[in-house]
Amino acid sequence: MEEDSLEEFLAEFKEKHLGAWGIVQITAGTGLAVYGMWAGVLMPGFRKVPLRLQVPYLPASKKQVRNVMALLSGRHGNLVDLGSGDGRIVLEAHKHGFGPTVGYELNPWLVRLANFHAWRAGHYGKVSYRQEDLWKVDLTECKNVTVFLAPSVLSLLQEKMEAELPDDALVVAGRFPFTEWTPCRIEGDGVDRAWAYTMQAQRLPAGSAVLPVPKRVEITSLN
Repeated sequence: MEEDSLEEFLAEFKEKHLGAWGIVQITAGTGLAVYGMWAGVLMPGFRKVPLRLQVPYLPASKKQVRNVMALLSGRHGNLVDLGSGDGRIVLEAHKHGFGPTVGYELNPWLVRLANFHAWRAGHYGKVSYRQEDLWKVDLTECKNVTVFLAPSVLSLLQEKMEAELPDDALVVAGRFPFTEWTPCRIEGDGVDRAWAYTMQAQRLPAGSAVLPVPKRVEITSLN
């Protein structure tokens, strides 16, 4: 629209009463604009991922992060967060001595946000956030994996983990559990609940002995 045309439109708009239909149109247009921003910015890989595999960005609460860290207590080594969002799990794991800690996130805006949080916390360059598809991540040497994903994604991710993760790996899921796996520990209640799974236990026949569960270490505060 040319500048003159835009000015004429605005002048005409000011002179007219909106009426009920006009209000409906403006409301609908605003709603579509907000949805478009949410879909393009907050929805990781919105245009690249099938609808059933799309996971809206919802940041983990302090309780959720604390529960995840409690389930990881007694563990060490590398940590990978699949669908890392704004990076708070990766950052907190680094603070608790895990390393290297890597977050995989398809949404470039969330990767930038995660790096900003790391910089603000004084840990920029000590943690890593990669804009990559989690389905293409090689998990064969991962010792600790965290996920905050939708049930439709977890059911497919389960197959990838069973095929690639080593027996001594520990998987921690937040918000939703792996429904076909048996957790070794559960922490928290309601939406803040988290589940821990040893990979060796998922590969053994029912009733077989499993690896000992790590002792719980109380997590008192988050910085």
